Amino acid sequence: MRSVNIMKKVLCLLLAVVLFASVPAESVSAAVSKTKKAATPLKKNGQLRVKGTTLVNSKGKAVILKGVSTHGINWFPEYVNSSAFKTLRDSWGVNCIRLAMYTEEYNGYCSGGNQKKLRGLVDKGVKYATELGMYVIIDWHILSDGNPNRHKKQALSFFKYMAKKYKKHKNVIYEICNEPNGGTQWKDIKSYAKSVIKTIRSYDKKNIILVGTPTWSQDVDVVAKSPIKGYSNLMYTFHFYAATHKASYRAKVENALKKRLPVFVSEFGISESSGNGKINKSEAGKWIKFLKKKKISYVCWNLSNKNESCSLLKRTCKKTGKFKASDLSAAGKWYKSQ
Repeated sequence: MRSVNIMKKVLCLLLAVVLFASVPAESVSAAVSKTKKAATPLKKNGQLRVKGTTLVNSKGKAVILKGVSTHGINWFPEYVNSSAFKTLRDSWGVNCIRLAMYTEEYNGYCSGGNQKKLRGLVDKGVKYATELGMYVIIDWHILSDGNPNRHKKQALSFFKYMAKKYKKHKNVIYEICNEPNGGTQWKDIKSYAKSVIKTIRSYDKKNIILVGTPTWSQDVDVVAKSPIKGYSNLMYTFHFYAATHKASYRAKVENALKKRLPVFVSEFGISESSGNGKINKSEAGKWIKFLKKKKISYVCWNLSNKNESCSLLKRTCKKTGKFKASDLSAAGKWYKSQ
């Protein structure tokens, strides 16, 4: 009886081989291509929204965006390309790209940079991400400016342009102030945020808006006491660097969640808070476990070959796409493995 079953299996296998061989290669290729297209993150989840503290897809199911941020596109524009994004999607499992556009540093948008060219780079990044079915964050990357109100006029103009252009896109997320710092209080950020949110919502009614929080986007527990009212699909950013920010910072996130504040980790690294120094894989692992348990999205800093321990590429890597294991830094290898 056993030999009969084996013979049946062999005959079935031979029949399958014959049938497959009779199918034109073009048809097989088209079928594979169609399957890949259907499986993109955007195809799978559609337009995202906020439900309670959680990001959910078009069917109301919880979604965790797992992303990679560019470094400043003012400084490293070469990584804004389709090949790099496709590699991250297909080889790393990344479903979200963050386009970090500095407002002051490195010929920033508000400090002498070519505004038309920088908007064009953002547009290219959105285009490539959209073609690949990935979510994309347009990041107004304040840093040394500290208080977002310093360039509020430019921010309103910038986000008016972006919201008008991408109001029909289902994959765009607006991050309106990267890391308020220098003692900037929540009341000041809140005032700025209300103005920018109003401008965005005049054109784009649905896409997610990320609001920065005090102290380099860490005081989500403070914000939870007085969140912005009157708008849907808002989330508040939390940033950490695993070698510096540990259990006490996870407690801040926990406290914010208890008060029903939607949190989004739009930037993190496994190095020290400077972006350099030692890396801490153990603490980073604790963070990822925590974020997955709480269903919090996270974006890793950064896609570049800058000579810093938070960079995902080796300093010697000259590629801008199709990255292999030998091109990755220790941080890059760690994040890819996640």
